[in-house]
Amino acid sequence: MKSNTWDSAYEWKAVTLLALGFGLVGLDRWLIAPLFPSIMKDLNLNAQDVGNCIGILGLSWGVFAAVMGGMSDKVGRRKVLIPAIIAFSLLSGFSGLAGSFVSLLAVRALMGVAEGSFCPTSFAATADASHPKRRGFNLGLQQSGFALFGLALSPIIATQLLGVMSWRWVFALVSVPGLILGLLMYRLIREPQDAGAPAADASAASAAPVERGHWRDVLRSRNIPVAMVALFCAMTGVFVLGAMLPLYLTQYLALDMQHMGMVASAIGFGGFVGQFGLPGLSDLLGRRVASVIGFVGTAAMLIVFRGLGAQPLELFAVLFAASFFTLGLVSLLSGPVATEAAPAGMVSTSIGLVVGAGEIFGGGVAPALAGFVAAHFGIQNILWLPIGAVMLGVLVSLLLKETAPASLRRREAVAAAAQIPVAGRAE
Repeated sequence: MKSNTWDSAYEWKAVTLLALGFGLVGLDRWLIAPLFPSIMKDLNLNAQDVGNCIGILGLSWGVFAAVMGGMSDKVGRRKVLIPAIIAFSLLSGFSGLAGSFVSLLAVRALMGVAEGSFCPTSFAATADASHPKRRGFNLGLQQSGFALFGLALSPIIATQLLGVMSWRWVFALVSVPGLILGLLMYRLIREPQDAGAPAADASAASAAPVERGHWRDVLRSRNIPVAMVALFCAMTGVFVLGAMLPLYLTQYLALDMQHMGMVASAIGFGGFVGQFGLPGLSDLLGRRVASVIGFVGTAAMLIVFRGLGAQPLELFAVLFAASFFTLGLVSLLSGPVATEAAPAGMVSTSIGLVVGAGEIFGGGVAPALAGFVAAHFGIQNILWLPIGAVMLGVLVSLLLKETAPASLRRREAVAAAAQIPVAGRAE
């Protein structure tokens, strides 16, 4: 007799693999930052070249997140997910072969194509594999790998490896885990119609057609445009801090490099906890409430951070809390909010549009604007940009329509209970 229970074993295997995959996305994306001093000497780059290398990846990521998210809804998760992880792993290795600024820029642009394709498809695959009551936590857990590997561990990995090899070999070495993970995903990851079904029933489930909505329905879903704007607000905080904080700490607060590195690592460690903590909290409190909490918490912590002097431990603690909230918002808005707002069969399309908007504006435009503020108004005023963005995010979050399953069940129960005495009096 076939079991009809949820396939929890597949759920945890899939979420673990996809979390590791997104962690490698973060590692490959941010590994270049601590390697830039060495790269700049070898390739004769300047600061503008460095900014262009970072910006081109964000722009291509945003465009292809929107495009390939919709593609995976049509052709299947595996046909996008597996080639994407193999491609960005190989391209990370090819970064070490760059002989000029132009070749490095081209490789980073292609990496953005591959990583942008992987991002919404992997989120959708995680949502497919997750039981509804664990969807927020699982999507946050998967995305937390990005902060842990990309923002917390990549500086440590890069600087340690630079002690024993050149920057070119560092890129080659870190490409290997992605190739191994791609093989494991090929063996394990199922298509959406199979994901939640018991393993014994997978073949039967795959025969069932999946009805998809029209792409225009995605933008008609109220929470999608709201999430696009809200994610731009949250990612402005993430990318401005990631890009400008080292200058703020060294030039304005006059911290030495050791203390600056310690304080800056709080972005990764706080973000790691927040990327599954805040979405997990939203499973209990609701998406809308958690989003408001996240933006209010970020604004409060950044205001406190700006008032601190050269106090490394206090700076680390406050930045840890700020990153918990702001990176938690990234997971919440691009994960459960976008997933639950998606029309039938268009989960990846919805995630792709939300992530694409956040990347293009938060990852591309906001850092450039931050550079303008620093150059014309002083590095000490740089924090007003993310503070203003997350304050706007508070107002935007109030427009979200609640979609968390637990919150909807509570609302239905309250409504049903309220109708009972009314019906009795009517009789």
